Amino acid sequence: MQYVLECRDAADALPRRMQVRQAHLEWVAATTEVRVMAAGPLLDDAGGFVGSLFIIEATDRAAVEAWHERDPYVANRVFERVTLTPFRWTFNPPPA
Repeated sequence: MQYVLECRDAADALPRRMQVRQAHLEWVAATTEVRVMAAGPLLDDAGGFVGSLFIIEATDRAAVEAWHERDPYVANRVFERVTLTPFRWTFNPPPA
């Protein structure tokens, strides 16, 4: 099943985000427990970071939650709000 993981940064998160950004990127790149189909930062109108968005394929919600808990951004309290929603990629899905 596919999921959208939307993570919104805390108002004071930018210094923590930047401090662990490389570790976060390496962690996502090394992922094997779930399939990260698309991912990237959410931006404000000025181009500043305000969160992260992932489209993930996993066996179930628990697998995504367990994977997400190991994100360096989570350990460093970057996110203030996280939503996980089942998703069906209908238009222009990536190759399987």
